[in-house]
Amino acid sequence: MTLLAINWAEVAVKAGQFILSFSIIVVLHELGHFLPARWFKCRVEKFYLFFNPWFSLFKKKIGETEYGLGWVPFGGYVKIAGMIDESMDKEQMKQPAQPWEFRSKPAWQRLIIMLGGVTVNLILGFLIYACMLWYWGESYVPTNKFKYGIATDSLAQSIGLRDGDHLLRVDGEYIDRFNKIPLKVILTGAKTLEVERDGKPVTVNIPDDFAAKLIHFKTINFIDMRVPFTGIDSVIDTSAAARAGLRKNDQVLAVNGKPVPYYHEFRKAIQSNKGKPIEMQVVRGKDTSNVAATVSENGTIGVYPLSTVDSFEVKKISYGFFDAIPAGFTKSIETLESYWLQLKLIFSGKVNTNESLGSVISIGKMFAPQWDWMQFWSLTAFFSLVLALMNILPIPGLDGGHALFTIIEMVSGRKPSEKFLEYAQMVGMVLLLGLMAYALGLDIFRLFK
Repeated sequence: MTLLAINWAEVAVKAGQFILSFSIIVVLHELGHFLPARWFKCRVEKFYLFFNPWFSLFKKKIGETEYGLGWVPFGGYVKIAGMIDESMDKEQMKQPAQPWEFRSKPAWQRLIIMLGGVTVNLILGFLIYACMLWYWGESYVPTNKFKYGIATDSLAQSIGLRDGDHLLRVDGEYIDRFNKIPLKVILTGAKTLEVERDGKPVTVNIPDDFAAKLIHFKTINFIDMRVPFTGIDSVIDTSAAARAGLRKNDQVLAVNGKPVPYYHEFRKAIQSNKGKPIEMQVVRGKDTSNVAATVSENGTIGVYPLSTVDSFEVKKISYGFFDAIPAGFTKSIETLESYWLQLKLIFSGKVNTNESLGSVISIGKMFAPQWDWMQFWSLTAFFSLVLALMNILPIPGLDGGHALFTIIEMVSGRKPSEKFLEYAQMVGMVLLLGLMAYALGLDIFRLFK
């Protein structure tokens, strides 16, 4: 991969969405610590979006608090006087405790302050999901309405699935929302898929190592809805397709002589010829011609297909304001359960941790190449809930680690020494920073690989 092969306009759009999303999440998370700290009359010395080693991009002191913008876009922080945190301000901790310091407050107040960020992230994720359901509702094609069956990749075919199969059940259970089927296979270790093929029921057994293979090859969508390739909806101006003269409403019948009646077959044919010249049989109006093009190194030629959604039976669910509240809560719980299962899968050793870790680069790549508010808010809700779940883990350096020591103090009646808390914070920060650096290194390696 070279720098010239990168679509920098797409990178900029994704980066913009990522920065805005995480700015919202981080500012509100830190506000969750800031507000209870002020309510309990703790002095808050700093409130920063992003980290600011050596210098800040912006800072302004209002009252006792310095508000600022750092230059390292990995998060943010509030510095509460008398609290052992990532600032590791040991000099302050050597002085006698003051009434306005965190360490002088009762344990229950300190626990509320420490859990404030997690609480806000949980509420934020829930509110975003509820508002999305209220505004956009939900629409999907039920699994039993896939009139052309499923499209399969090579991994799906390796266990016995075939293009055109109609999915009936997973481990004996019908699943109406198709997008939950891959997650069920990966996260809960489903054993069988029942399909209808040529009018007859067929049972496909799922090997024990199948989930690990899906994660290894990053093909969670190993099955998808099979849709006809009825024509081209749009062509990217600077693409190989544009240079070849393809236009809106052109229909590609074949690639290198191989018919591509379904869009996934066209996509496979293009991706199997990365960096190579191809010949397409194209229909325009009543005329048929052969069109030559060279596929990009990324395996694309720059076309988007015409939508075929009107040919499917779409299930639409609208929510009133009060209906969206429990629906948003349910979606939040399902998101947390799904991510927790993913963590269990990683820590169980069933998948290679190196293939599951990702840094800000992996996260940024999840956003749409064009600004998409629906996907933006969906990802923002997801990451807010994930941040809450990760932060509550009882690891020194995280909110959960601080909370754990405080709960132990409340139960035992004995407060851990400040020296112990300093060492625990130091160990936790080293582990977390090391993990972040390792994940970033993996992502950089993947980019150039």
